[in-house]
Amino acid sequence: MAIEVKVPVLPESVSDATIATWNKKVGDSVARDENLVDLETDKVVLEVPSPVDGVLAEIRFESGATVTSQQVLAVIEEGAAAAPKAETPKAEAPAKSAAPAKAAAPAPAKAAAPARAAAANEQLPPGARFAAETAGVDAAQVEGTGRRGAVTKEDILNYAAGRSGGVGGGARPEERVPMTRIRARIAERLMQSKNSIAMLTSFNEINLRKVMAMRKELGEQFQKDHGIKLGFMSFFAKAAANALQKYPVVNASVDGNDIIYHGYADISIAVSTDRGLVTPVLRNVERMTFADVEKGIDAYARAAREGGLKLEDLQGGTFTITNGGTFGSLLSTPIVNPPQSAILGMHTIKERPIVENGQVVAAPMMYIALSYDHRIIDGKDAVLFLVDIKNQLENPHRMLLGM
Repeated sequence: MAIEVKVPVLPESVSDATIATWNKKVGDSVARDENLVDLETDKVVLEVPSPVDGVLAEIRFESGATVTSQQVLAVIEEGAAAAPKAETPKAEAPAKSAAPAKAAAPAPAKAAAPARAAAANEQLPPGARFAAETAGVDAAQVEGTGRRGAVTKEDILNYAAGRSGGVGGGARPEERVPMTRIRARIAERLMQSKNSIAMLTSFNEINLRKVMAMRKELGEQFQKDHGIKLGFMSFFAKAAANALQKYPVVNASVDGNDIIYHGYADISIAVSTDRGLVTPVLRNVERMTFADVEKGIDAYARAAREGGLKLEDLQGGTFTITNGGTFGSLLSTPIVNPPQSAILGMHTIKERPIVENGQVVAAPMMYIALSYDHRIIDGKDAVLFLVDIKNQLENPHRMLLGM
């Protein structure tokens, strides 16, 4: 029985999707719930599973095509089995021809190399294919480090550099590839923020000695009790949620000539993926425990790496936290994510000399930055918001006492 595989129903905010990668080809056996194809929207990558066991009989749209809700992507013949690969018959030869037969035996092995190369090239993304052709690299010989073992452009270039020693008059490849849907959406939103928001950034610094001491003292027991490590992000998320309750304008958004005040802290946490930056939302952080925050962040990070984020995970945040310190950033000015009105930037922790009680001591210091929409947030509120976060994190027991 022929079963149609359709594009899932897309939310109103997403009009279409692009076929990123087919994970099966016509004639392959497929299992129920096995991922057939990845669809890329401007927000997330959606996996389309097989509804039945069977054989992929037809593919209606190739990689790169744009599709809309409920369009038929493929047809599966339910219950069918893939045809076995034909084997070369073994002909019996007279004894006198035994020697020539041995000499001819390596021929099938030689023919297998082009077949492997062709199969590898079919799976290459455009950038990797171009790099392989330019550098004269056989993709079948390259070990892939991408998703599901796919060979990436970086794999090709690293392989070529290793082969040639990476110096001398080697190839100087260039390539032109279209932006992914997610990258194009990120660019659009950044330009929207630049052109529509009167953005200003304020800075402060935090001595994290007491937070680090608390993590050292309680971290092992915390992990034993909750099954998750006690990280820095839960401290910042809880401090931000508390400060947003005191300075609600920082948690507000602009809608035309109206200001919308949100009585809850739905905090978007920036997560970096190989497809771009995504910001899944932790909802009602003001009600969450430290363990709830850590588990929520961990689940989103794993889902982002594996392509399992849902559209609803990315919608509705009222405030954003981004941590450039993960990559070693000492200081930056984060960009507000509309329609939100503010974003908190964390940075790397550095031992720096500071003065305490008239003495110069070394302390683990972090610069923090708050970029905000100056149309509704005055400098005074932005500065007081940052000072509140600083005071909480330099006295973390305050958060435990709800102060």
